[in-house]
Amino acid sequence: MARKLFCQISPLTYKISVYKCQKLRSIKDIFSKANFAKDKQKEPLEFLAYAHNSLIRRRLGNVDMELQENKAVNLSLAAPKVTNVLIKPGQTFSFWRLVGSTHKKYGYKEGLQISNGKVSAGVGGGMCQFTNLIHWIVCHTPLKIIEHHHHDRFDLFPDFNRQVPFGMGTSIFNNYLDYRFFNPTDTTFQLITYVKDEYLCAQMRSDKPTKYSYHIKAENERFEKKGEQFYRLGEVYRTVVDKRSGNIIKKELLRKNNALVMYKLENND
Repeated sequence: MARKLFCQISPLTYKISVYKCQKLRSIKDIFSKANFAKDKQKEPLEFLAYAHNSLIRRRLGNVDMELQENKAVNLSLAAPKVTNVLIKPGQTFSFWRLVGSTHKKYGYKEGLQISNGKVSAGVGGGMCQFTNLIHWIVCHTPLKIIEHHHHDRFDLFPDFNRQVPFGMGTSIFNNYLDYRFFNPTDTTFQLITYVKDEYLCAQMRSDKPTKYSYHIKAENERFEKKGEQFYRLGEVYRTVVDKRSGNIIKKELLRKNNALVMYKLENND
């Protein structure tokens, strides 16, 4: 039997490990040379770079729908803390530095959390849907992703109204598993986020028109059986197109999926 990690010994040691990681991240940021985005502007910048809406309440296997309702609350609390932030040239966007604590004393409720391929409930759960949406938006811009944690080793639920290719998700945990991107351009970008009806909505705007369009597509998607288990395989590519000429500038591999399927596939024993 493999020896347990310190964080796996008990709930107390887990809390100690989380506290240590959070403090180390805070200390690291203090000494970081990064110029974190924090200024906001209520008036939208002139040009729309990309926009997308994410369905909040989704059918996820046997997950209690109350967790979906709580997630809607959590997202509605976090969105105003992010919206209208300006990411100026040379600046870094940090999700957790804007959102801050998701403690229950701030109104956050128990939502869905995913860890090591397992589903659980935790206060502030559901924030990964927020960074999933931001990540999808950022991938349609020239902004550079500098911190992105994946939880795509597992395919946890059957697809339900999927609009974004599998493998484009994010994994976050306040505050040491963050989602961050950097602005390497001479253009100022603005991220606008809000909750409306059934959707979490986001726009990335800019003070100059962008030169390229970005098209993201899954290819070679399939399920393969290895031993007694099924895996979801495939690749996700991004094609960069010059808006003026229509020429393809490059096609790049974003993700190569090899995820263990955690649900029963139809028409398969």
